[in-house]
Amino acid sequence: MEENILTTLKILIIGESGVGKSSLLLRFTQDNFDPEQTLTIGVDFKTKILNVDDNIVKLAIWDTAGQERFRTLTPSYYRDAQGAILVFDVSNYSTFTRLGNWLDELDIYSTKNNIIKMIVGNKIDVQHREVSREEGFAFARRYQTLYIETSAKTKDGVQSAFEELVRKIIQTPGLWDSFQNDNIHVGGNDQRNKSGCTSYCTLT
Repeated sequence: MEENILTTLKILIIGESGVGKSSLLLRFTQDNFDPEQTLTIGVDFKTKILNVDDNIVKLAIWDTAGQERFRTLTPSYYRDAQGAILVFDVSNYSTFTRLGNWLDELDIYSTKNNIIKMIVGNKIDVQHREVSREEGFAFARRYQTLYIETSAKTKDGVQSAFEELVRKIIQTPGLWDSFQNDNIHVGGNDQRNKSGCTSYCTLT
């Protein structure tokens, strides 16, 4: 499959400490969930090959610690990323209110001004929610980002989140490119589906 890879995409997972960023990464890349998952120290990195609408891409996914003492890592962490997943915990309202800060940081450090952003409300398996689905959608509309809700524990929405993000990146001309062995330049202009959204997300 390696020889059929269209491009390699750099994806970031950011958000407050304890919202489940590492659990989402583990579920997506290894289809596993560790209830004793420890907090990330510094930066974690994993790769996965994904087929989206017959486009085979390699994802380089970066997960960083949410704690303030690791903030010095941010400039190199954000560089050249084509997509960012901003995670909050639906059972912890304070992690939702901090999303604006993470979006501001993304705007400051991102080297691509058309980077695709997705808000992810994680831990929908919990019984008590502090952030409603409607409130999450409203926030995403305000900032013109994709939106989806997930559970790393039950794996609901996890695969869809990464697929939707990659689909939108591929559909964005100039955000990525690939030079094949025959030197034909392949870009996002030729993709079939131009909508960029399913019922899970919004960019209105």
